[in-house]
Amino acid sequence: MKRSILLSAVFALATTGAGLAKTPTYDAATFYKTTDYLIASPDGAYSPDGGKLLITNNSTGVFNAYALDLKTGEQEALTNSDTNAVFAVSYFPDGERFLYTFDQGGNELNHLYVGGAGEPTDLTPGEKVKASFVGWTDDRSAFFVESNERDERFFDLYRYDADDFDKALVFQNDLALSGFEVSRDGAFAAGIKPDSSANSNIYLVPLNGGEPRLITEHEGDISYDVYEFTPESDALVFGTDEHGEFSQAWTHTIATGEKAPLIEADWDVLYVTFSPSGRYQVSALNYDASTAVTILDRETGEKLALPKGLPRGDLQSVRFSPDEKTMSFLINADVSPSNVFVADLKKKKLRQLTEALNPAIKPEHLVSSEVVRYKSFDGLEIPSILYMPKDASAENPAPAMVMVHGGPGGQSRTGYSAMMQHLVNHGYAVLAANNRGSSGYGKTFFHMDDKKHGEVDLQDIVYARAYLESLEGIDDDKIGIIGGSYGGYMVMAALAFEPDAFNVGIDIFGVTNWVRTLTSIPPWWEAFKKALYDEMGDPATDGERHRRISPLFHAGNITKPVLIVQGANDPRVLQVESDEMVAAVKANGVPVEYVLFPDEGHGFRNRDNRIAASEAYVKFLNQYLKGETAGGASGE
Repeated sequence: MKRSILLSAVFALATTGAGLAKTPTYDAATFYKTTDYLIASPDGAYSPDGGKLLITNNSTGVFNAYALDLKTGEQEALTNSDTNAVFAVSYFPDGERFLYTFDQGGNELNHLYVGGAGEPTDLTPGEKVKASFVGWTDDRSAFFVESNERDERFFDLYRYDADDFDKALVFQNDLALSGFEVSRDGAFAAGIKPDSSANSNIYLVPLNGGEPRLITEHEGDISYDVYEFTPESDALVFGTDEHGEFSQAWTHTIATGEKAPLIEADWDVLYVTFSPSGRYQVSALNYDASTAVTILDRETGEKLALPKGLPRGDLQSVRFSPDEKTMSFLINADVSPSNVFVADLKKKKLRQLTEALNPAIKPEHLVSSEVVRYKSFDGLEIPSILYMPKDASAENPAPAMVMVHGGPGGQSRTGYSAMMQHLVNHGYAVLAANNRGSSGYGKTFFHMDDKKHGEVDLQDIVYARAYLESLEGIDDDKIGIIGGSYGGYMVMAALAFEPDAFNVGIDIFGVTNWVRTLTSIPPWWEAFKKALYDEMGDPATDGERHRRISPLFHAGNITKPVLIVQGANDPRVLQVESDEMVAAVKANGVPVEYVLFPDEGHGFRNRDNRIAASEAYVKFLNQYLKGETAGGASGE
């Protein structure tokens, strides 16, 4: 049976033969009034007695830190911000104090704070300072922080005393390293030195004196990543694509320099971490847009068997209690936001401690995605995630949106998305396309769009329409494009350079002027600037191409309605870009709507803003793609 016919038959069951009731329509607030849960860092998520879990949630509409009682499931608010999003980082050894972080209105200048003992203490003050937690020493007498307080461009490494917060500069980062990890004994740090988008190196840094040591000397283009030091502090676990298309996990023995494979697979290794004693090794693969986690008992060499009754979905944020008798984690799926679970490893019992989904939504009303592939202009297969409305059929075709992820180099993945479910619930099919240049599908695929942005990757997105048109249940005449960040750029590029490809566009925090963007990147991107220029082009030499691929300079070609969303505090895509783009489209006499959020940066932190934006998307699409009038009737 042809796939399109099969899909039509399956979707038709939603309203016909199966006798199911029509799915009710929910507003955006209903989807967004789920609770997003995050668990603190692996070496500081549990209180010392193992009774509480340090988490972050946005139950109030703004992210704050909470202590989750593992016996009762009760959540005690530890912070009470009603503006800036707060993220929990780690418990202190005393179990009362904790580390947390937040920025100012999305400006990405995060500071590190201590809470739980009187007034909060800002450990990293400074108007232009950006800082983040790195890790604890094994005896938890001190912790490490990376901060650009000395020089906005470089993140130095500092050691803080856990009692009095006295700090010492342990590594002045003139090499512009990034992605630091520190060994548990506090003797070494490891950082990445990007050279290009395809080539990088790892340096091993002695923290008690001595020069940084290059440990990945090589020829040609090889990409490296730092995962974690082994619990014994005798080796570094790192990622490399030297041995194939995908990033594998290898070890580098510090004393001898010997390298050996640890995890080899046909998908990228996302991370490798260890339990407090080092008995358990947790690793994950980026398995075709989902996360596949393996927990290995290093004593027996066997995989850890999880308790029965685990719901379907991606296992995320695995954390072990100090005595390693319990394990907490998140499970996320298309039809279920992330929930916190705790497993008793001895009794093999499992408990769900949170209920993230808004009780106003019935889970059966949510839509599961399907991983699909379609061919682009040159025959290349483009991996994508397809969401279809439950009542879409040949008799009731749905309008559709092509969703483009950010990056460049990001990836659309399975999992709960309030925005996606809201669109689908209101009758819009969504194809989240992973165009060439996306991560997760091998290094060849990842680099296919280098210095070809807005060209070959744009054609992949244009061909997504042809794929949608081949499916039963899709209205061929009503297909638009939506995307955020780099995806927002792709929206405007499609409207400007392929003006007949889509009927409407929604640009969320998107680049429209590469000339400005690439010359006004934040100072703290210094470590990545060379790699970014290698991929996108150096403004000093590629300015002409940047102008050629920038939609702003070709806005006269835009003829289709567009909605543009912008954060006033965005340090990456400055507000002036969207201001100018809106004015340019208006000059064409083309419908353009502009939603500006004064308290957001590059992306959403505030739930109310997410709701407002999502409602704006559906209202815009109802009018300009479905053709509905204000009263809801078709204007056709």
